[in-house]
Amino acid sequence: MKNINKAFSGNQVLQNVQLEVRRGEIHALMGENGAGKSTLVKVLTGIHQRDNGVIKINGQEVIFSNPKQAEEKGIIVIHQELNIIPYLTVTQNMFLGKDLTYGKTGILNKKEMRNKTEQNLRRLGVKNIHPDDIAGDLSVGKQQMIEIARALATNAELIVMDEPTAALTDREIKSLFEVVDSLKEQGVSIIYISHRMEEIFEICDRITVLRDGQYIGTENIADTSFQAIVKMMVGRELGERFPERDTMIGDIVLEIENLEKTGLFKNIGFHVKEGEILGVAGLMGAGRTEIMETIFGFRKKDNGMIKMHGEPLSINHPSDAVKAGIGFISEDRKTKGLVIDTSIRKNIALTNLKTISNKGMITQSKEKKLVDELIQRLHIRTTGGEQEVKSLSGGNQQKVVIAKWLGIQPKVLILDEPTRGVDVGAKKEIYTIMNQLTKSGVAIIMISSELPEVLGVSDRIMVIHEGKISDVFKRSEADQEKIMTAATGGVKS
Repeated sequence: MKNINKAFSGNQVLQNVQLEVRRGEIHALMGENGAGKSTLVKVLTGIHQRDNGVIKINGQEVIFSNPKQAEEKGIIVIHQELNIIPYLTVTQNMFLGKDLTYGKTGILNKKEMRNKTEQNLRRLGVKNIHPDDIAGDLSVGKQQMIEIARALATNAELIVMDEPTAALTDREIKSLFEVVDSLKEQGVSIIYISHRMEEIFEICDRITVLRDGQYIGTENIADTSFQAIVKMMVGRELGERFPERDTMIGDIVLEIENLEKTGLFKNIGFHVKEGEILGVAGLMGAGRTEIMETIFGFRKKDNGMIKMHGEPLSINHPSDAVKAGIGFISEDRKTKGLVIDTSIRKNIALTNLKTISNKGMITQSKEKKLVDELIQRLHIRTTGGEQEVKSLSGGNQQKVVIAKWLGIQPKVLILDEPTRGVDVGAKKEIYTIMNQLTKSGVAIIMISSELPEVLGVSDRIMVIHEGKISDVFKRSEADQEKIMTAATGGVKS
C-alpha cells in the first residue's frame, strides 16, 4: 500500500500511509486508538474506497469494491468486533454463507460441516468448544476462537488479525501462536494488530507504526525496543507503564463469605478495603467474571453472604448493587457497557438518572453539568457530550463506561478487563484514573488476563482456579510464575 489517503467529510483520516508486507511475514501494525489502523485495513479490503494511492497484491494493482472481492484474492480479516451470530451454533457460524451441500441437490451436508468445524477447532488446540454449542452461550474468548478458526479454514494468502488475543487465556494464546508460526512456514502473511507489546516482540518480524493517520516508520523487531516503539506511537516518552501507587488503604468495605453458584464456583470468600486495588487473575473459564456478576446481581447466588461495611446486603438484581454503591464495568463494553449508537450524554445519564432528575424529570442543566465534569475529569477526547459513542476510539469509549459509574459515586467499582483493546497511552490514563479513585477511598476489584497489568496495578492479587480461590498474594510477594502456578492448579512453592 503506497501513499494511501482517505478523508471523511473533510476530515483527513489517512495521509500518505505506506504498508509493505512480505510473503511469510508476521507484520505488526501499531498506533494509538484513532491512529488509522482500522481505516487502513478497511481500505485494503474494499469496505472504504481510498481517495488516492496504490494497492498491489503480488505486484499487481488491485481495487476492491467489497470484502468478498478481497477474500477471493486471499485476504481474510479477523475483526476485533466479533461477527458471531449469537443464536446460531458454532458449526452454523463457521459455515455462514459457505454451506456444504450434497452435490447440486441444495441439501445441507450437516455431518461434513460439523466434522470440519471440529477439525478447524482442533487445529487451534481448542478442546472445550463443541460444534453444536450455541455461540451466544459461549464466553467472549471462545467466540474469538471461533472467528479465528473460521478464518484459518480458508486458503488465505494474507490474514489480518485485529486484537486476536484480547479475550484469550495464556493457553489459548500459546495455541494461536503455534498456528501463526505454522502459517508463516507455509508462506501465509499476517498483519498483526495488537496493543500487547509483549506479543509483538514475541512473534512479529517487522512493525509499522501509524500516528494521527500518518505513516511514522517501519522497523525490524530485532532492531528496536519497547520504548522506541512507544515514542513512535505517541510522539513522546511514555515513562513507566504503570503509575506509582501511594494510596493509603483503609478499612474493609466489601466482604464476601462462602459465596456459591452451583456448577460455576463455590466457597468464595474475600474482602477489599477502602483505597485498595484487588487484582483477580486466572485462566478463562475459571469463574472470575461469574463471581463478580453474582456479587453485582447479574446472577442469583445459591449460597453465601455479601457484606458492605459489615452489614449484610440483599442483592437480587443489579439495581440492588447500584443502590448499595457497587459499580460494574463489563469486559464487553460494546454490548454490555454502552449504548453504542447514542451520545456520550445519554450513556452517562443512564446510570445517573437520580442525580440529574427532579421529581422524576431530567433537569437539563444538572445533566449537562455532570456530563461536562466527567468528560473533563477523565480527559475524554471528544467534540462534546452530543458526540456518538461509536465514533470514539476504544480508549475513549472505555472512559465513557467509567464515567457512567463515577456519577453514582461508588464505594466499590468492579472492572472486568478494563484495558482490553485499548492502546498503550490510553491504558496508562485508565490506570491513573484508577489511582485517583482509590485516593478518594473507592475500593476497586480488577479482573485482568494480562499478568504485567495485574502485577503493575494491584495491591493484592487473588487467583481463581476452577471456581475456587487458589491463592492470594501481596503485591510484593507476587510474580508471573507464582500467579500462573496458582491459576493452573499447580502446587505452591
